[in-house]
Amino acid sequence: MTSRCSFAVRMAAVLAAIGAAAVLGAPAAAAHSVLVSSSPSADAALAVTPAEAVLEFNEPVENRFTELTVLGPDGASHWEAGPVSVVDTRVSAPLRPLGPAGAYTIRYRVTSADGHPVSGTIPFRLTAAGGGDAAVPAAAAAARPGEDGPVPLWPWITGGAVLLGTGFAVARHLSRADA
Repeated sequence: MTSRCSFAVRMAAVLAAIGAAAVLGAPAAAAHSVLVSSSPSADAALAVTPAEAVLEFNEPVENRFTELTVLGPDGASHWEAGPVSVVDTRVSAPLRPLGPAGAYTIRYRVTSADGHPVSGTIPFRLTAAGGGDAAVPAAAAAARPGEDGPVPLWPWITGGAVLLGTGFAVARHLSRADA
C-alpha cells in the first residue's frame, strides 16, 4: 500500500508542476492589429479640411465596437459627419468642414481579428480656419462588458498559485495517509 500512495503523491506533484508551468509559462498573444497609415497622417499640417479620416491597418479588423472620432482644438467638439465604415483593413469616417485653426485629434478604437481592442490617437493641425461647425456630440455609449482592454496578468498568476497549492495539498494529504 505504501508504494501505491507514494506513486499517487509523486503523480500529484508532477501534475501540479506541469499545470503551474503551463499557466505561468504561456506566452502573451502578439497578433493584434497595427495601424500602418492614416489620412491625415500623424502631425500633418493641413490648409483645408480633408473629406474623410482614413486608417489603414496591417490586417482586417472586425466591424463590431469600432469607434473613430475627430476632436477639435478644444478637445471636445466632434467633426465626423457620418457613421464609421470598416472594409477589410480600412476604417474611415466622413468629416464635416473643420472649424478653427489648431490641433485636431483622430481618436480610434478597433477590434483586432484576434478579438483584442486596439486604440490610439493621431494628431494633426489645421493651419487656416475653416468655416465649419462642430457636430453635436452623440450621447456617450454605455460601457460594454469585455471592452476594458487586455486581460490583466494577475488572474493567471493567482490561478497558477491555486493550482500549485492544490497539488501540494493533495500530495501532502496522500503522504500523511501513508504514515
